[in-house]
Amino acid sequence: MKEKLAAIKAEALKQIEASDALEKLNDVKVNFLGKKGELTAVLKSMKEVAPEDRPKVGQLVNETREQIEEVLEQARVRMERAAREMQMKAEVIDVTLPAKRNHTGHRHPNTIAMEEVERIFIGMGYEVVEGPEVETDYYNFEALNIPADHPAKDEQDTFYINGDFLLRTQTSGTQVHVMEKGKLPIRMIAPGRVFRSDEVDATHSPSFHQIEGLVIDKHITFADLKGTLAEFARELFGEDTKVKFRPHHFNFTEPSAEVDVSCFKCGGSGCRFCKGSGWIEILGCGMVHPNVLRMSGIDPEEYTGFAFGIGLERIALLKYEIDDMRLLYENDVRFLKQF
Repeated sequence: MKEKLAAIKAEALKQIEASDALEKLNDVKVNFLGKKGELTAVLKSMKEVAPEDRPKVGQLVNETREQIEEVLEQARVRMERAAREMQMKAEVIDVTLPAKRNHTGHRHPNTIAMEEVERIFIGMGYEVVEGPEVETDYYNFEALNIPADHPAKDEQDTFYINGDFLLRTQTSGTQVHVMEKGKLPIRMIAPGRVFRSDEVDATHSPSFHQIEGLVIDKHITFADLKGTLAEFARELFGEDTKVKFRPHHFNFTEPSAEVDVSCFKCGGSGCRFCKGSGWIEILGCGMVHPNVLRMSGIDPEEYTGFAFGIGLERIALLKYEIDDMRLLYENDVRFLKQF
């Protein structure tokens, strides 16, 4: 048995010496020390050795294994050092070259537009309030003077979770939550994501963002609404921007209006951007309906107010001259890095 172990050791050392790559060293290790290696086979044949000789034979096997492992490790270290030296000679590093610039991220166009709108209204003394995206039917519709048979409550237009809960279609429900607290006066905006069952195209999406505004106080008139929105338009689109109010209908305001701004591309003379009209629609507004005030516990004989709603994506599309709303959601770096 001693002669056999000596022969195994000699053959292993011979193969290690002949190895010129780490892969070949690994093959030697597997052939001699692996589960099916020659030393392992010797251990498996221990049952053929006399019981009194087994301790001595086991010691010889372990000594042989340790000697082979030691030579293998020395060869591995030597080869790795040689490979590293060759790599260092082959690779030339010019330490005077400028480092690669990190490509850091930045705010999304929607976020930029939202922060600018918030900055304008905060400068006017407004408070930014957030509300739940999963809302009750009452706060999303009924408390806003929208009756049960209104078309907006059709399941083809609204994502209902069940009869009582839905994904909010507008952030106006946040205004009702604030009004119910009874802390007057109120001057707030409510930005957030809303959901409607719309087909995806260049100007529509089932998920988008709104910024709703609300003012409740004594002696608030339509003149206050016009002055506020005119100042907002000038801050957002430029000092020369003019506003135009067109009569409209919203259930939760009376009277109601759509608001247009003079085209900031052509100054109102007419261009492709404003479709030749000189005006661009940006939001809807109106005086808060007395029914909405009553349902929130506010006396319409003592308090009045106005509300308005802005589509954030529309502001971003207009301000940055983006033709397709889908670009805002596709996460295309080529598009986003322009901002």
